[in-house]
Amino acid sequence: MARLSNPLAFTPLPVMMLVTITYVALFSSLLTTHLTVPNYPSHTPPGTNLTEAWTDLETITRHYHPYNSHANDDVREYLLSRVEQHIASKNLTSHQVQIIDDKVSNVTFSSGSTTVYFEGTNIIIAIRGSEDKEPFYSATPYQSARDAKNGGVLVNAHYDSVSTGYGATDDGVGVVSVLQLLSYFTEERNWPKKTVVLLLNNGEEDFLNGAKAFMRHPISQLPRTFLNLEGAGAGGRATLFRSTDTEVTNFYKAASHPFGTVVSSDGFKKHLIRSETDYVVFNGELGLRGLDVAFMEPRARYHTMEDSTKETTLNSVWHMLSASIATTAGLASDTSTTFSGSGKPRTDGKVDAGQGTDAVWFDIFGRAFVIFRLHTLFALCVTILVVAPVTLIGLTVGLSKADKNYLFARKQYVHSSDDDEPVQLNGWRGFFRFPITFCVATAITVALAYLFQRVNPYIVYSSPYAVWTSMFSAWAFSAWFLLRGASAMRPSALQRLYALIWIFIGSFALLIFATVLAQNFQVAGGYLALFYFAGVFAAIVLSYIELFFAPRKSAYVALSDEAEPTSHQTDSSSRPLTGSTNGPRSGDRSPLVDDDATETTSLLRGDRRSFRRYDGRRQSASEGTDAGERSGSTDLGHAYAGEQKWSGKLPSWLWTIQFLLIAPINIILVGQIALLTTSALYQTPADGSPTLFIYVAFAVLTTLLAVPIGPWIHRFSYHVPFFIFLVCVGTVIYNLIAFPFSREHKLKVYFLQQVDLDSGANEVSLTGLDGYVQEIIGHIPSAQGKHIECTTPQVKTRKELRKCAWEGLPAQVAPKLPSGAVAFGNKTKPESWVDYSITRNNSANEATIRVQGQNTRACRILFDTAVDNLAIDGAVSDDPRFNATGEDGTRELRLWHREWSQPWNVNVAWDGSASSSLSGKVVCLWSDANAAEIPAFNEVQHYLPVWAIATKFGDGLVEGSKGFKA
Repeated sequence: MARLSNPLAFTPLPVMMLVTITYVALFSSLLTTHLTVPNYPSHTPPGTNLTEAWTDLETITRHYHPYNSHANDDVREYLLSRVEQHIASKNLTSHQVQIIDDKVSNVTFSSGSTTVYFEGTNIIIAIRGSEDKEPFYSATPYQSARDAKNGGVLVNAHYDSVSTGYGATDDGVGVVSVLQLLSYFTEERNWPKKTVVLLLNNGEEDFLNGAKAFMRHPISQLPRTFLNLEGAGAGGRATLFRSTDTEVTNFYKAASHPFGTVVSSDGFKKHLIRSETDYVVFNGELGLRGLDVAFMEPRARYHTMEDSTKETTLNSVWHMLSASIATTAGLASDTSTTFSGSGKPRTDGKVDAGQGTDAVWFDIFGRAFVIFRLHTLFALCVTILVVAPVTLIGLTVGLSKADKNYLFARKQYVHSSDDDEPVQLNGWRGFFRFPITFCVATAITVALAYLFQRVNPYIVYSSPYAVWTSMFSAWAFSAWFLLRGASAMRPSALQRLYALIWIFIGSFALLIFATVLAQNFQVAGGYLALFYFAGVFAAIVLSYIELFFAPRKSAYVALSDEAEPTSHQTDSSSRPLTGSTNGPRSGDRSPLVDDDATETTSLLRGDRRSFRRYDGRRQSASEGTDAGERSGSTDLGHAYAGEQKWSGKLPSWLWTIQFLLIAPINIILVGQIALLTTSALYQTPADGSPTLFIYVAFAVLTTLLAVPIGPWIHRFSYHVPFFIFLVCVGTVIYNLIAFPFSREHKLKVYFLQQVDLDSGANEVSLTGLDGYVQEIIGHIPSAQGKHIECTTPQVKTRKELRKCAWEGLPAQVAPKLPSGAVAFGNKTKPESWVDYSITRNNSANEATIRVQGQNTRACRILFDTAVDNLAIDGAVSDDPRFNATGEDGTRELRLWHREWSQPWNVNVAWDGSASSSLSGKVVCLWSDANAAEIPAFNEVQHYLPVWAIATKFGDGLVEGSKGFKA
């Protein structure tokens, strides 16, 4: 009776309570951590002021301010004034802090068949380290920067926005964090030991141009480490996107609310994530070691007008700022040689910052941060892969020597003679249940993925958690239905252990795969498999140890023989095929000697009494008094209803320890990755990403989340599973019929206006999901009654979308001449927006192209055939890190000027016969949507349905082109 009152017994009520409470509590905690932001403190560190930061954020995000806009100049002037105010308020000298208003650096570089010429307008602030003795403020700016004693730390944020977004989190919060870092580190008590370089770069949104221009400044040779602040959403927590190595990531650990997992870093490393940040310039091209910290969701607001202060909070500002202070302060206080390298300049022009080690890192509920080396992960994986099977083999041998190995034991004879009738041990019962259940439940979950993708493919865009709920509930109910049904038909005390064995086998294979990835491909996300397998291994060891509490098989068989002296004469064909919960009947074999049915025996044959009410209560003394009690010999205890009698003395509470070893850590780790995956993927269909991949990823992660309930769920009564079934039905119906977009999760469509300045043709287009983009255009007045032509976009990353164009409202991008511009004709006519001239060298395939656009500082030259060489007047050409053309030449040249309406002179050369011609297009861009210069864009924004929102298709909102031939 003691076991009946045990609150931790392996009976329905304790199992349902512990499993349900654990899953609900951990899911709730994970969601709370993921979807909410910690409150900012009432008192911030000396030198920081959140009210001031918020005021700065509101000021710089009042207008769209892309590089190619007049508002961008206003933001730049404001930031310069704020930097000067910070320094002046503390009476700092140029020997302590120096401001570099870099309007000199320019860069020419190629990427594939595209060449970019960019003139930078970066703002750089250098705070000299207290232990840096060499002056970095020499007459020749920063000539000794490369030889600085301790190197330095770079903190970067870009102050330009896109043409369709106010840039509150992309990258306004990063910008105001840099300003607050300036204020923090210029407090005497916070003065850094190493030089801190604060970079406000301009031109990140167009081709990471600002960071490239920074490489051209000598001070870029000073830092050895960096922290890049970015944004790809609107509000929320700032996550650690990626890092270069263990040593630099250790400093992020000091953040009060660390957030992120190395899985995102793996995604960037393996090019699974398309977008890029300045991180690739600072690390890949400059050679620094550092971190990428960024806001990551909701992606529907990314690069839209909803990236505004209205959609972010002071909590988000503090979350990024606090992490920036902790990380930068740690890096700036490290005067060791960790990041010094050899101390000699590298021949490739990169900074010598030394070599770091690949890292594994993740947070726990945004409170703690776990970090260790990838090599350590590999060593642990190899160790446990060897130790685990050896341990289980040793335990199996120990059980056999102790005569208690009931695993896979079918029968045993009372005497050594085979003439004796055997006693059935039923050690195989329950062995195949879990793999069958796993396959069926997983197949149902994957089938749901295909069903959603087929019927309502974009429901994940607005309702990702409804998709998660339907998949998880489908897996859980399917598993309960099969495992509970099998247990009711043929109870087995080994069902839990056999489920653990199968999970052990599966996680063992998963760990081998993760080990290979870690060693051969430096993928660190396999840490999940290590913890998963370790928990299962510990749990299965407990199950093996549990068997040592069972009676010896010889004693159990002898006891069975004593209890049934006539059993040898009993007709075996008259015995029931399933274990009964009742005591022995007249003419029946003792319940101690069970039938010899196997897993393939029909569940519907034999004694129908095995289908009696299964409410989890154990047999009473009158129902199940065993032979041992009647004979006064060995006490077999009380086995669970219908299960093998030899299991009566097994500890009934060990399951709680097993569950706690497996479930919590795996729910936390898998849940964190699942939520990160959700944030990264669920709104990417608007960008052209396939939806099936998202649903299948959800199905796989659902399986990993649900598997830990497998060994215990057969003890559930119908109450909780029936509720789960109703939830599953409800969410599946919702996912199949609900409209996939809403006010809170708007569908992004891409705007572009293209004007052929030769013919006067004016085409306005929206690019988006097929079917929905046509419906959106139906709301636009200028498109009413017009011919709408829908085609596949000629952009690789948008080929899954549809581009639908019509003759829209005319643009007015050059209504007047800017001050200082060169006049040539009537600038109110579109054909005067772009002017060019070509001077060809008749003796060679060489030409000079002069390009000028009015009221813009961005133009392009598109060549029909690649040019092999090009040079822009005024460009620096002596930097070996940059090539003006790619290996196969240049088909597109992008030109960026820091001044308005100024011309470029481009010298080009191409292969071919002396008579071969040069042809293509000259295109200029206009990106300023603040005024009334682009009526078509204003019309689209005004008349879009409430479930849609506009963003940019390219660098410019308006493109004006003219053809040329020379």
